[in-house]
Formats: sequence, structure tokens, C-alpha cells
Amino acid sequence: MTGFAAGSGSFDSWSWSWELRAVNGKGLDLRLRVPDWIEGLETALRKSLTAAAARGNITCNLRISRNESDGALQVSRAQVDALLAALHDIEARAMDAGVSLAPSRASDLLTLRGVLEQAEEAQDTEGLRAALLEEFPALLADFNAMREAEGAALAQVMHDQLSEIDTLAARAAALAEARKDEMAATLQRNLARVLENSEGADADRVAQELALIAVKADVTEEIDRLAAHVATARDLIGQGGPVGRKLDFLMQEFNREANTLCSKAQSSELTTAGLALKAVIDQMREQVQNVE
Repeated sequence: MTGFAAGSGSFDSWSWSWELRAVNGKGLDLRLRVPDWIEGLETALRKSLTAAAARGNITCNLRISRNESDGALQVSRAQVDALLAALHDIEARAMDAGVSLAPSRASDLLTLRGVLEQAEEAQDTEGLRAALLEEFPALLADFNAMREAEGAALAQVMHDQLSEIDTLAARAAALAEARKDEMAATLQRNLARVLENSEGADADRVAQELALIAVKADVTEEIDRLAAHVATARDLIGQGGPVGRKLDFLMQEFNREANTLCSKAQSSELTTAGLALKAVIDQMREQVQNVE
């Protein structure tokens, strides 16, 4: 789910820069920081992102600026009217005082503050919105390309971990097979000891209880289920698409079988194999959090 892309563009006097990034997340969490004065932009971007991603914390930042120097200069009529009225008043007072003033020139007025101003153009938000939405798919493609590259590398890591789980499960199966004769002999000794010290005990009943203990110590089912989980995980990874949640659930099943195997081990070597399985499964579980 990790990904990043950046881009920039322009339209008329507007320029912008994009930044799109994603990190791990159990669900899909979209955080868009885009100008709210561009009507409909956030809704359209959110729709595109929802169609492109199923999982992860995705942040989309858009910064827009405008080149004000592109605006045309125009005369402020209100400011000119105010200046002319002031000049008329000054000239009238000067004449009353017998003072002669030099004639005023238009160029003198243009240098005064507020006479010339930039023309205010109506904001073409519709055109700007269209330009942004036209550019966004390319940004999204770069974003997904990085995520796909990350996913391919992650798939290889998980395939290696599944192979390690497969190897450890096979080792556990071999250890369990090797201990069968020893467990049978141990059960027989325990049965003889119980019968010797239990007058009137039902031998059949005692044998049934010991047989039940033997069944509970059998790890064949756990090893078989581990092999089945490995096959399922490989199929899911091979499918592509959003399989992170399914793999997340499957890792819980992996961990359950490894825990049961350890509890049934009754052998230091088998316990060691079970603990090694738990370690690899935990490492893979961490990697699965990165899968969409």
C-alpha cells in the first residue's frame, strides 16, 4: 500500500503542485487537502481514489497559486474622480489667494497611488477544475506504478517466508513421526504403572483415557492445515488485486496451528520447530499489513 507521486501543472494564470502518498492502513482512509473554492473538485478526486485503492491511508495535497502580474492595468474611475475634485478645490482656493498654479498633466495623475490598478478577472474555476481533473489520472498512474513495484517486491518476500514455513512444517512432521514409537512405549509403561497401583481399576477405561491422551498429542492435523494454509496464501498472492484482508485473516489461522503444535509437542525438538514457525509467521504477519 505504500506509494508516492508528485506533479505540477498550469492553466491560464494558475499554477499548481500535487503530492499523493499512501502508508499502511487496515481500511481505506482518504485525506484530501484541496481548495474548497473549486466546486466539485474534492468529490471527483475522492471518487477516483476510491476506485483505484481498497486499503491504506492516502493523502492528497494540492497547492494552487496565481500569477497576479498577468492581470491588465486599468484606471480607477472612482480614484480619478476624487483626485479631479480635489484639484478643482485646490485651484479654486489658489485663485482666491492670488496664487498661480502650473497646469496639471495626465501623466502626473497616473503616478499617484490608486489611480492605476490591476483588472480583476472573474475566476474561471470551471476551466481550472477541468484542467486539474485532466492531469490527475497521470499522477494516479505514477502513484499506482510505485505501489505495484512495492507489491512485487513484497510478494517475493512473502513467497520466501511461505517456503520457510513449508520447510519448518515438514521438519515438524518428520520429528512427530520419529517420536511415535517412543510415545507408544511411554504410554505402555504408564499404563502398566497405573494398573499395578490401582486395584479394581477398569483396564479398558484406563486404556481409553491413555488413547485419548495419545490423540491429543498427535500434531498431524496441525501440520496438514499448515500445508493447506501455505497453498491458500500462495494462491491469494498470485491472484493480485486487494487480498490484504484475506491474508490478514489467514495469518491468524497460521498462528493458531503453530500455537497448538507447540502445546502438543512434548518434545524439545518439536517445540523448537514450533517456535521457529511462530517467528516466521509473525514476520509474515507484519508484511501482510503492507498488502492492499
